[in-house]
Amino acid sequence: MNTHAPTAGAPIDRASLPALFAPREPDTHKGSFGTVGVVGGGPGMTGAALLAARAALKTGAGKVLVGFAQEASPMACDPQQPELMLRDARSLLDTDWGVSAWVAGCGIGTGALAANALSELFVLRKQTPLVLDADGLNLLSTGDIQANWGPGPVVLTPHPAEAARLLGVSAAQVQADRPDAAWRLAQRFQCWVVLKGAGTVVCHPASGLRINTSGNPGLATAGTGDVLAGMLGSLLAQKLPLEQAVPGAVWLHGAAADALVARGIGPIGLTASELADAARALRNGR
Repeated sequence: MNTHAPTAGAPIDRASLPALFAPREPDTHKGSFGTVGVVGGGPGMTGAALLAARAALKTGAGKVLVGFAQEASPMACDPQQPELMLRDARSLLDTDWGVSAWVAGCGIGTGALAANALSELFVLRKQTPLVLDADGLNLLSTGDIQANWGPGPVVLTPHPAEAARLLGVSAAQVQADRPDAAWRLAQRFQCWVVLKGAGTVVCHPASGLRINTSGNPGLATAGTGDVLAGMLGSLLAQKLPLEQAVPGAVWLHGAAADALVARGIGPIGLTASELADAARALRNGR
């Protein structure tokens, strides 16, 4: 096992992501672009799951289901995005909805219900791609859930503090050598790692390490990580090649923030909710 971070490869930029902008065939339908299942949104954090789900839909997924980590769904319908299918996590996990990519952990909390839902998801997902974010990473770092998610693509999306908890070091140590921290996580868990922050690091044990070129300080606000998780799940559900889906979501997330700032929206006061529409415009060549 290579414990030393490799030299960063080509930077992540628009030119390196042709699959992100490939036109759709005229005879496609909603089943052509996958189904995203979002498991998260515990009590008081319903919005985190909704941000991820809305972003997944607007980034091009055919269908999106949300399973809230609560005893019952806190709402029957998302009035802002009624296309989303809402239920509690138990109902989502107990039925085969044909999910083609999972996004888990956004606002899920760290209680027993959250840990049980994630542990069950790891078993039932088989080889379906999985994005694990936020409190899902915190539960992993405390040992309340185990990395027994089996084969199939997994993407961990820590910010520096979450990465530090997973590695058993300080956030300052992570920030002192971000490529090394991301690489050690990728090696430890044998999966994709997206270490968020200025110059987000994307790496995989078999694919090397790349640094993102898009984004700005407007992303330093609550909820933007949930949006990124939803974008990742969406591109994975749409079956973009992994080597383009993971860095593609990272670049698109940052580029959406750049497009908003260019229009005078932020960086101060830019909100996570504004990112999905900007990302949709970019994918459509606008």
